[in-house]
Amino acid sequence: MMIYMQIFLISMMLLMMMYKHMLIMLMMMELLVINMSMIIYMMMGELGMEFYLIYYLIFSVCESVLGLALLVMIVRFNGNDLYYMFNFSKF
Repeated sequence: MMIYMQIFLISMMLLMMMYKHMLIMLMMMELLVINMSMIIYMMMGELGMEFYLIYYLIFSVCESVLGLALLVMIVRFNGNDLYYMFNFSKF
């Protein structure tokens, strides 16, 4: 369990440091989602309720699809995924 908490903290620190590119942020968020699913599986496995993990995985897949759709829209309108180049008056 301790290794999952360390991975969680490392990915949170990387998410805070690598904020310029949206693709890197999406990858770090997916690492957090995978890590949280492992923690939830271990906790729910002790209680015998592993089927609740399916609900979490469904919401995480929806979140990742929305993130990728947003990334494609931003790249089409802006040309790159750098945050400091955004001009929100276009939207």
